[in-house]
Amino acid sequence: MNSTGFMGEDFILSTPIARRLYHDFAAEAPIVDVHNHLPPDEIADDYVWPTITDAWLGGDHYKWRAMRLAGVPEHLVSGPADPWERFEAWAATVPRMIRNPLYVWTHLELKRAFGIDLPLSPATAREIWDEANRQLPDLGARAMLRHFDVQLVATTDDPGSLLEDHARLATMNDAGLRMVPTFRPDAGHALLGEPERWNSWVDTLVAAGDATAITDLASLLDALASSYRRMAAAGCRASDHGLAALPDRPRDPDHADRVVRAAREGQAADDHDREIVLLEIVALAARLAAADDAVLQIHLGPLRNVSPRLMDAVGRDAGADVMGDAGQALGLARFLGDLERADSLPRTVLYNLNPADNALLITMAGAFARPGVPGLVQWGPPWWFNDHEGGMRRHLDDLSQIGQLGGFIGMLTDSRSMLSMTRHELFRRILCDVIGRDVEAGTVPADIDALGQLVRAVSVDNAREFFGFA
Repeated sequence: MNSTGFMGEDFILSTPIARRLYHDFAAEAPIVDVHNHLPPDEIADDYVWPTITDAWLGGDHYKWRAMRLAGVPEHLVSGPADPWERFEAWAATVPRMIRNPLYVWTHLELKRAFGIDLPLSPATAREIWDEANRQLPDLGARAMLRHFDVQLVATTDDPGSLLEDHARLATMNDAGLRMVPTFRPDAGHALLGEPERWNSWVDTLVAAGDATAITDLASLLDALASSYRRMAAAGCRASDHGLAALPDRPRDPDHADRVVRAAREGQAADDHDREIVLLEIVALAARLAAADDAVLQIHLGPLRNVSPRLMDAVGRDAGADVMGDAGQALGLARFLGDLERADSLPRTVLYNLNPADNALLITMAGAFARPGVPGLVQWGPPWWFNDHEGGMRRHLDDLSQIGQLGGFIGMLTDSRSMLSMTRHELFRRILCDVIGRDVEAGTVPADIDALGQLVRAVSVDNAREFFGFA
């Protein structure tokens, strides 16, 4: 591989210090991916994708969104068109996206997974299609993760999941690869406006053996606690909550109980009632995490499903979510303060979708400290619309200048694709470049050993320690 040119071995690494830090410390660090949406069944099955289209476009709403923006018809975006035709449409979209992270990820994935150096375009599409598909039979899901030196993936799992795929993989002792669940109870409040769907979801908790009957708030929370304990027994070290914002109001368990009882009778909840239940569910998850020395993850800021046309045609999680601008400070401060007052504030990671909230979350995290626990509340990695080069550089600047870079838990994929593990590489290159430039500017000493330890910690060790993955 050339050290210069398009994605050569030193791309992004603009100084000698950056290159040394990356190649000697970051590149060799394994991957512990603490938050993703990878399909557990594909990992347990070591699933082999029929074509590169299935591996790339099967459920990737990032790519779907980009293709729609380029005017590609929906049958070529999310299906059900012929795989080659969909790949052609993606290949025609990629040249439009220079400087977009999808452009970088696409070519990193081709290079790292398949050894393909060609830029993807209509002119190269057939050659890349043929070569990638030729190699795919030897690159099942687990083989792909091993290829990227992934030691652990933490999937995102509904409380009703039976965790059968996690259990199957655990019995395989597959070359050091661990897959652990993450407790994601969002349906417990998000579906309250659709009582038929919500009641069907509640019934999955009963079917999973977490309750004999769920009729009120207490029995719902008991069932969720039982589900959490099942997941903890399978290696779960975190819950995760995707919220537009934490409501700035006191908890009201009596009101929440009335909402749950009404929903069980088929009555739809309005937004206010839904938020009352939301607070009870997230507070439960926080208490469970605190008791288990586990982690509470809160993703803040998305405005979901804004396109009625796409919602009708494709459904949820299909590329029609946007960056919200809900006020985050008051509700978050109240919630964390109430937990601290009750001595039930766990290790917490805060993620923001709107970069306008960067400083808010860094300073919020810094307000909640505990002796003997470095970074009890953390500002999480750049998420979703922020995990591009500019967003990562801004993230590192804001964190190191307002908070502390040394305790940062680093990158994660938040992805549905095994190929997305290259996002760790991109982040690590940017991290090393930021530090290398500071050394060159004279603001950081050129202590390679100390800087290398910091790079290694941010790349993998901090996340492993913070989440408690032995």
